[in-house]
Amino acid sequence: MANPLEQLMACTTVVADTGDIDSIIRLKPVDATTNPSLILKAANTPQYAALINQALAPIKQRPTAEQLPAALEAVSVAFGAEILKHIPGVISTEVDARYSFDIAATLAQARRVIAQYRALGVGRERVLVKIASTWEGICAARLLEQEGICCNLTLLFSFAQAQAAAEANATLISPFVGRILDWYAAKTGETYTPTTDPGVCSVKAIYDYYKAVGHETIVMGASFRNTGEIRALAGCDKLTIGPALLDALALESEALFAQLSAEQVNPRPRLAALTEAQFRWQLNNDAMATEKLAEGIRLFAADLEKLEIVLLAKLAH
Repeated sequence: MANPLEQLMACTTVVADTGDIDSIIRLKPVDATTNPSLILKAANTPQYAALINQALAPIKQRPTAEQLPAALEAVSVAFGAEILKHIPGVISTEVDARYSFDIAATLAQARRVIAQYRALGVGRERVLVKIASTWEGICAARLLEQEGICCNLTLLFSFAQAQAAAEANATLISPFVGRILDWYAAKTGETYTPTTDPGVCSVKAIYDYYKAVGHETIVMGASFRNTGEIRALAGCDKLTIGPALLDALALESEALFAQLSAEQVNPRPRLAALTEAQFRWQLNNDAMATEKLAEGIRLFAADLEKLEIVLLAKLAH
């Protein structure tokens, strides 16, 4: 009999949320996602020293002022390209969180990332560029999608972000289940079940709306805190899950069944497209989404700065 992880894989595309290549080889997911925090963790692991040194070797020939930003991109792409050797699907590679409010900088880095993958023999069809779901990030994603560069709009906490992302024709969104739960648990002191979990409810609402109105943007639940959240979202287009929870799910004895299904969603009218003012107002009125988006950007930026210190030391040798 299939274990719950195998049952999940039968109804949802499972995506590994890790930069650890050994875990990806062992778990055999379809896709994988990375972010600055995961790359930082991997960069501090001795087993990946050779991969990083190889990525940095050509960077050392550049003028000093150009080395650090180029190193960040080169290492992220190196990890992504290595991961792609072990999965059949796509890799998500994140643009610099410090560009979250800069359309031009986001566009430029996304194009550089795709070009670097191409130089390593990886086609753009196997890469999703991860961009924070700010208004500027969504605008950048709209332009990139028109160029044939697929985008993963991440740090997504609200329906307004999801609506705007779909209207920008983003390939995929990553609503953060666990971080939504964290906020509500801290504010209310309540204990939530998988069916009342605010993060789960948020993803279900987005999924149902997308399917009801025919949006093609993929919904990929992310940032899980427990296997109950995963079970409650079984059947979602994709779920990106860390190795620890994938392992935990595989060891559970209770059978897993799909909870979400496009066939069970009733059609409904599509909402009028959001203007920038409407988007900002709706986001502003959602305290959880406003706070968690800002916090997420800050945390990713902080980990980028830590990664810069690691890479600077390696560039000096």
